[in-house]
Amino acid sequence: MKLLAISDIGDLNWNYGHIKADILISCGDVSDEVILEAADSCGCDTILAVKGNHDRNVPFPAPIIDLHHRTYNHNGLTFGGFNGCWQYKPRGHFLYKQQEVETLLSDFPPVDVFIAHNSPRGIHDKEDDVHYGFKAFNRYLKRAQPKLLIHGHQHIHSETLVDGTDVIGVYAYKVSEI
Repeated sequence: MKLLAISDIGDLNWNYGHIKADILISCGDVSDEVILEAADSCGCDTILAVKGNHDRNVPFPAPIIDLHHRTYNHNGLTFGGFNGCWQYKPRGHFLYKQQEVETLLSDFPPVDVFIAHNSPRGIHDKEDDVHYGFKAFNRYLKRAQPKLLIHGHQHIHSETLVDGTDVIGVYAYKVSEI
């Protein structure tokens, strides 16, 4: 199954061509209009998304499926997700304290593909007090062992194997197979 993951796109239009994929995944900080335009351009009927720290606090329009703290099954694969990043400023949308994420993920079920805006702590971090990951994601990886964790936020293209999980950092777009 081919996955097209997008994240942190500031453009107001999809400018990356017609990439064929089975599922479009948005890892946040992408406007709803760009998500829908990318899905249409790429022929994706299934659109899974989480919000980023720069997204508006409004529900996704149909047919985008909000994966925050939810699971979704597609062709035998289970997807789950978590939006936002750590609370690096006093106000804003989708900002979490490390302990909040720990509590929310403590009983989150195992999934095959975990979609997030942020990364696990120590994986693809930038030490700038804004772009570092959630410690709870590291614990979730050890406990649940998803095949993939796909994230945005760090503005990086990188893949790192962590405890058997392929952690993929996406900036703009990336195509992956599962």
